Amino acid sequence: MTYNTLISTEALAAHLHDPAWVIVDCRFTLSDTEAGRRAYAASHLPGARYAHLDEDLSGPRNGRNGRHPLPEPGVFAQTLGRWGIDRTKQVVVYDDSFGSMAVRLWWMLRWMGHDAVALLDGGFPKWQREGRPVTSERPEVTPAVFVPNLRESLRVDTQVVLEASRTGDRLILDARPEMRFTGEMEPIDPVAGHVPGAINVPFDDNLDLGGTFLLPEELRAHYESLLAGRRPDQVILMCGSGVTACHDLLAMEVAGLKGAKLYPGSWSEWIADPARPVATGE
Repeated sequence: MTYNTLISTEALAAHLHDPAWVIVDCRFTLSDTEAGRRAYAASHLPGARYAHLDEDLSGPRNGRNGRHPLPEPGVFAQTLGRWGIDRTKQVVVYDDSFGSMAVRLWWMLRWMGHDAVALLDGGFPKWQREGRPVTSERPEVTPAVFVPNLRESLRVDTQVVLEASRTGDRLILDARPEMRFTGEMEPIDPVAGHVPGAINVPFDDNLDLGGTFLLPEELRAHYESLLAGRRPDQVILMCGSGVTACHDLLAMEVAGLKGAKLYPGSWSEWIADPARPVATGE
């Protein structure tokens, strides 16, 4: 069986030492970029590699491409190979923030043509609550060769978002917290607000009170009410820097609403050009 959206702690525990599976720890905090690495060094799932958002899951910034631009595919393929990931592996990603960081790697693997990747539902906190094994030992990794099959159709650029904002031909969903979307508060980026015409869909609306994803039928009802008759492939997902937007994209996939596109540069790329319009309020 291949897992390509979510995986339960029970299912992962059954494959914890399966050589055909690779686990990647994606814990990261924007306000303390080394916190995730320290947490990994102290305790992580057995066999897990560590992925750093800035170093491993992003490319060089040039002031115009956002806070977390995608890496060059060939470079990222080498990173995957160092982690022992090739096209035969089932990959499981996790974090300690409700999946909000690990979803970046989930989407990036799909972008690279690898579907066998799933997010650990409930993440490290649920794994710990259940008393499942952890370790501070780093795994011995056998390097692999990852051959990408790039799917550029999974993403859109700023020009497509600009056109969607002007014409309404596509639906723009923004996964940031409400106060950042409205412009009431902006602790990260130098300009507050949102792309005109976008709708705010905070990623944590995808979760139940225990921090796991809502049932597929609940997610489907939620997103279909937002789509209002549009096809999923007419949806563009964004956030601050193309990370938590992947949470909404995953939720749509769980709901059976496949085909939405990611705007990787997101708000931090949008505001790099002051000529692009900015809206505030709801």
